[in-house]
Amino acid sequence: MTAAHAIADHAENICNLASKTAMHYFRGALGVEFKADESPVTQADKAVETEIRRYIKQHFPDHGILGEEHGREDGKDDRLWVIDPIDGTRSFLSGHPLFGFLLAHMVNGTPEFGAICMPALNETFLGLKGIGATLNGQPIRTSQKRALADAILYINEGEKIYRDHPLVFNRLLQVGQTRRFAYDCYPHALLAAGHVDAVIDYDLQPYDFLAVSAVVEAAGGVMTDWQGNPLTLSSGGTVVSAANRVLHVEILKTISG
Repeated sequence: MTAAHAIADHAENICNLASKTAMHYFRGALGVEFKADESPVTQADKAVETEIRRYIKQHFPDHGILGEEHGREDGKDDRLWVIDPIDGTRSFLSGHPLFGFLLAHMVNGTPEFGAICMPALNETFLGLKGIGATLNGQPIRTSQKRALADAILYINEGEKIYRDHPLVFNRLLQVGQTRRFAYDCYPHALLAAGHVDAVIDYDLQPYDFLAVSAVVEAAGGVMTDWQGNPLTLSSGGTVVSAANRVLHVEILKTISG
């Protein structure tokens, strides 16, 4: 077994642990706090991240960890786990099942492995660089749709895009065969599985997009920032996922005008 496959095996255990912990709190009584940016954090976010950090420290004591709730713990500079304990806390606290758990494993600054776990849906998307992506153990691939006019397009964080980039927002409303407004990781997971052709996202942090990018690209898709640059720990919060490079170029043209 390669080191990458060993990481993937551990990631499945981590996803199971995260799901069990999150579902213990889901649709129950939650203590909710608000961060300085007014985003909510619940007891569940903190509990999930604490459990996952404990697991990683036990099995990979020399690896670094970056999590949304508890920040960075130093380890090897070339090995870093990135955790979003509950991606979609607003969905979670309102009883909406489309929240996720995100996990990335970075090697020398590049996402080599990613997991998108949807606890309430019992769906786990895994992506391993150069090997492929799966949904609950079955291989998945992005769509081969090339024409933007025929594409199913998801616009995440639409109200923020409209507020900060109204011209971009208006251009996005003119393209695609079908458009949907959404939030968080699940539209990107649907893209990896071939159901959605493009996702435009905004105002994200590294723990929001690094795991997702590994899954999308392992499934055959492309995920960059709005300028077409690869996603890294230092990337800004503008993100585009596309099913293939042809469609990716068309989306970038739409954004840039």
